[in-house]
Amino acid sequence: MEPFVKLTGVAAPIDRVNIDTDQIIPAIHLKRIERTGFGQFLFSSWRFNEDGTPKSDFVLNDPNYQKPKILVAGRNFGCGSSREHAPWALEDYGIRCVIAPSFADIFFNNCFQNGLLPVVLPEEDVRRLMDKLSENPGLSLTVDLESQRIWDDQEDIVLSFDVDQFRRNCLLNGLDDIGLTLQHDDRIAAFESSQ
Repeated sequence: MEPFVKLTGVAAPIDRVNIDTDQIIPAIHLKRIERTGFGQFLFSSWRFNEDGTPKSDFVLNDPNYQKPKILVAGRNFGCGSSREHAPWALEDYGIRCVIAPSFADIFFNNCFQNGLLPVVLPEEDVRRLMDKLSENPGLSLTVDLESQRIWDDQEDIVLSFDVDQFRRNCLLNGLDDIGLTLQHDDRIAAFESSQ
């Protein structure tokens, strides 16, 4: 898993609450057996018309928000079914951080296991960010996991956030559950050879 230390990039606001995993990656696209290739289907029912043409009124189709690395969304992001494909689709699209007032528990945990940083901020701070991003299309944010701070290009918004220290350490070092286990590879091998 790729470590997450500091991320700077275009941030896209999606001013909706209760964005569920079927909206993030519709079930019709869950036919792949690998973890890659889902980015093309991210928010597909919101991004594309039935004929496959882009919907001009969706933020990710706006030229100012192309290739975002950060999403800012409403509360309860990632609710619905517990599909791990949702963080896979976000990451495959290039998004490494989602900022929201709250997340569904399973989605929140899946993010950490897949190298995405879900940042919980108070609703009023998320609103400030959304308004700033809407007024300044293409604005970049920096999310620094080491200092647990977020700021915009103009540095007139600087916010602090908290991440559980175990999860923070795992992301900083690019460790999922398998990576954590492999840190004890010598002890595992010694145990196996003693049997």
